[in-house]
Amino acid sequence: MNEGAVVLPWLVIRQDDNGNRYRVGRYATRAEAQKIADSLDGHGHRQLYCVERVSQHGESARN
Repeated sequence: MNEGAVVLPWLVIRQDDNGNRYRVGRYATRAEAQKIADSLDGHGHRQLYCVERVSQHGESARN
């Protein structure tokens, strides 16, 4: 990995009523990602927001 690269291993994912999943953003810490997910959940929409960690291989691992 590049020494100057910023690592953002935490994702906020939005899942709609049809099961489609979209990445909302990437964050450095789980706490930061959870804060965003909680904020979005508080808007009263029917979508589900969750936090996932990206594996070393670039795949998200559901938490």
